[in-house]
Amino acid sequence: MSKWDDIQSRLISQFRNASSIIARLEIIQNTKNYASLSSIGGIEVAVMQKQMDSLQTILLSMRNTLEDFRAVVLSLEKLQYDGKQLAKGSSNQMNKKQLQHRIGVKPTLTNCIDGLVLLHEMHLADSGDLGALHQLLVDQPNILSEEVQYVFDIVFAEEIC
Repeated sequence: MSKWDDIQSRLISQFRNASSIIARLEIIQNTKNYASLSSIGGIEVAVMQKQMDSLQTILLSMRNTLEDFRAVVLSLEKLQYDGKQLAKGSSNQMNKKQLQHRIGVKPTLTNCIDGLVLLHEMHLADSGDLGALHQLLVDQPNILSEEVQYVFDIVFAEEIC
């Protein structure tokens, strides 16, 4: 969870930087905004090129950050798969009562697995709106890391038994 938080913070920062550059592009293209600086030959082109170079660097960094997210998602997919296998059955087939065993305040093991599936589906969903994408990056599952650790401790303890 801390790795997810670190990656998310990095992506939000990169997204804000990219959004800021994109918002400035229209102002940079307007030659009236250069006033006395327009006497310097090619200043408009140089400033625009510098902004585009910065934007490209940020976008490449965002791509690397998304690859880091992908690694976390692959780990979650494996956990979800392993959890489903545990829930469906193994040499220690769980009965209905074990599947309904409460973990924490409310969720059952099947609720936790369904939650992982939902998180995975949310990850796969696309958003084309810049504002919605920013909100998606800021919002994150409201799961305390202690609860996640407790769930994993329970799941792996049952797997060992």
